[in-house]
Amino acid sequence: MRITLALAGIAVAFASAPLRAQKAAAPLNDATIVAIFDAANTFDIETSNLALKKAHSQDTKDLASQFVTAHTSVRHQGRDLAKKLHVTPTPPKPFALAEAHAKAMLQLHAASGAAFDKAYVAHEVAYHQAVIDAVTGTLLPAIQNAELKAFVQSVAPAFQAHLATAKELQAKLGQ
Repeated sequence: MRITLALAGIAVAFASAPLRAQKAAAPLNDATIVAIFDAANTFDIETSNLALKKAHSQDTKDLASQFVTAHTSVRHQGRDLAKKLHVTPTPPKPFALAEAHAKAMLQLHAASGAAFDKAYVAHEVAYHQAVIDAVTGTLLPAIQNAELKAFVQSVAPAFQAHLATAKELQAKLGQ
């Protein structure tokens, strides 16, 4: 139980602080926003692939599978759009979100069984909420290209649906 609570706390810190720090660390332009957006999808694919291997419950595995499929598709679409627009993704330096992801992966690797499921789902809830907040409050207002902005807006409902689904599973797991 202690590890679950610790990982849930880390998930919340992981999801919100790096995105706030990233906003302050580097000026946002379309190339940086594309890199952040791509990384956000990649990081969720990585945590969800880990859940496919380590999850205890079928519900958690199903959630992870859904997230891998959806985020892989969105990442692919985003990369295709970046190529079309001739935008070279340029990650911010320092990239606080990447550093936080590495820490979260270490923590998730350390968990097992039902504690892993709870930690993973808590991470997904916090992560999706933080990404939604960052996209709506920081990234969308900074996007200059209309087609890029329209794309990011078009995938927002999927992120909202992921958050709702993760919250439902979180409640089912007793968190």
